[in-house]
Amino acid sequence: MTASEGTTMATTDVDAEASRTRLTSGPTQRGRGRRRLSESRLGDYLFVLPAVAFIALLMLYPLFYNVKLSLYDVNLGNFLSGERPFVGLQNYVEAFGSSAFWHSLGTSLVYTGSSILLSFVLGYALALFFNRAFPGNGVMRAILLVTYVLPSVVSGTVWRWMLQGDSGIVNAVLLNLGIIDEPIFWLVHGDTAMISVVTSTVWVTSPFVMILLLAGLQSIPEGLYEAAKIDGASAVKRFWYVTMPAMRPVALTVLLLSFIFTFKTFDNIFVMTKGGPGDATTITPIYAYEKAFGFFEFSDGAVASTVLIAISVLMALVYFKLSQREEAA
Repeated sequence: MTASEGTTMATTDVDAEASRTRLTSGPTQRGRGRRRLSESRLGDYLFVLPAVAFIALLMLYPLFYNVKLSLYDVNLGNFLSGERPFVGLQNYVEAFGSSAFWHSLGTSLVYTGSSILLSFVLGYALALFFNRAFPGNGVMRAILLVTYVLPSVVSGTVWRWMLQGDSGIVNAVLLNLGIIDEPIFWLVHGDTAMISVVTSTVWVTSPFVMILLLAGLQSIPEGLYEAAKIDGASAVKRFWYVTMPAMRPVALTVLLLSFIFTFKTFDNIFVMTKGGPGDATTITPIYAYEKAFGFFEFSDGAVASTVLIAISVLMALVYFKLSQREEAA
């Protein structure tokens, strides 16, 4: 055997051994990688399990129990006895045939629509105002956000005091300015009561709208405005043709979130008017409360709550769908 032949055979043996090593170690390494990945995912699941259990206990269980309660005849007479006859959708049929229920739902839509529209316009104006650098910008924004972080019960109580007919600060200011000749009892009359609760809601929600819209405005590339200026576009045209199209997804998101938050409002109106005078501000959450804890018709209250939940979930699904479409684009 020559030296060259020996070298060739040795090289061939080394290559064969390397191939066997790759063939045997490849699946082993992949298996170890899968095990490590599975262990990592298991650790992630165990890490979030307490939070999921907490949410299921405090949110999902009451939700499903509420839906279940709406399918039974539960009132003060049989609540403690446990004898709750199953009536299926009969409670829904009775609710949908009730003028009081539809009145509360219509009042909710009027209240929600008015609050969303006014808070969006005011929030947009504030966002445009703060979308520039000037001294005190951050301080002023922080002051405005105080109204949003206040508990709804606190803000409702403040507004109830401010709107008192004989001693409220609102009437005092209007009288001193000569706008009115005599005090207005804002929470006593139906039309002014609705205006009052909408105003208090706008006061709370407009800073939230401002922050979201301001974030959208600051994400618009400055180059778009520079190009529009070069083309001779005025400030109005830059707003209409640059700002508005770029802000459309953000604005739609803000409107949907505002609807979800405002539609289920309870504490603010309950503190101010308790749904009165009469039923002028009786929105669906207050209608459900009165049915359940005023007349002790727990099933009817559960029906109204389930309708609220269904509408809110529908709007949430629309929001998630639009968010996915925006991310895909």
